[in-house]
Amino acid sequence: MDPIDSFETIISRTPFRMPLGGGGTDLPSYYQKFGGFFISGAINKYMSIVIHRNFSRGMRLSYSKTEMVNNTDEIEHPMLREALKKTHVDHGLEILSFADIPSSTGLGSSGSFAVGLLKGLYTVKREYRSPVELAEEACDIAMNRLKEPSGKQDEYVASLGGIKAYTIDKSGKVTYEDISISSSTLAELESNIMLFYTGLTRDSRDVLGKQQSNIKSGSSVEQMHKIKEIGIKSKDALEDGDLHKYGELLHEHWMVKRGVTSNMTNDTIDRYVAVARENGALGEKLLGAGGGGFLMVYADGKHMQIRHAMEKLGLPEYRVRFDFEGSKVVYNI
Repeated sequence: MDPIDSFETIISRTPFRMPLGGGGTDLPSYYQKFGGFFISGAINKYMSIVIHRNFSRGMRLSYSKTEMVNNTDEIEHPMLREALKKTHVDHGLEILSFADIPSSTGLGSSGSFAVGLLKGLYTVKREYRSPVELAEEACDIAMNRLKEPSGKQDEYVASLGGIKAYTIDKSGKVTYEDISISSSTLAELESNIMLFYTGLTRDSRDVLGKQQSNIKSGSSVEQMHKIKEIGIKSKDALEDGDLHKYGELLHEHWMVKRGVTSNMTNDTIDRYVAVARENGALGEKLLGAGGGGFLMVYADGKHMQIRHAMEKLGLPEYRVRFDFEGSKVVYNI
């Protein structure tokens, strides 16, 4: 029996991610020469993928637009097209996606979309893929099939969940370990991290493409070495429960990261950072590739002062906690 005839609706839920240190060393231009290291946490903001059995053999795909096609080659959305091809699902589906956070804001939405889509499609087929297998398949689509200038952070964190330290060897093999963080440190970390939406969206491909080019040419290799070193120190600070040190390292990370490419920051972002620090922020950085999206601020007891200052700038706050479940199917009938 065709597995598509044996279900009605499947919903997958996949977390976005918040990089906590070492970001950028997951790019192949860096790890293929030097090996990568980063720490990152999944958060309780999600990408949801709804897969419903279609009455006809065609496919209806709804995201920021709607496509109605008869075969996968007609699909315009690159990730949808390649994921359907990879899983050999080619008919009889309606697929809808929606997210808690807009795309192009630095929280890894593309990786969450890919992992959640694959999770749902393999559930349709009644085939199991481990979290690591899902992450690698999502990376393969983005990096090899679509030739995106992306790394491996987004897909792994979205698939596995939790707060982990990831090491990438020169061959691209990823290993990981849970960060040993006490419950009291976790609660304080969640309380002190503040996310503010800058309202500035950007195509991460532009920023990442420039970053990869600079790494290949050698012009930003020393900065990336420093970012990896700060990432290792950040892991130690979290495990030691020294969150004051972690906040200071966050600022040190941003001061290095902003010099990796010319389009990493701009006058508006620099003003937002300056205001946050003037009002008590211990550390800060833009999440993701840079150039816009969310500003992560570490508030060491100055929450209200920072919050009011950012409100005056028109930057809304989004409160988050960490997710420890990773990508999962939440509905299947």
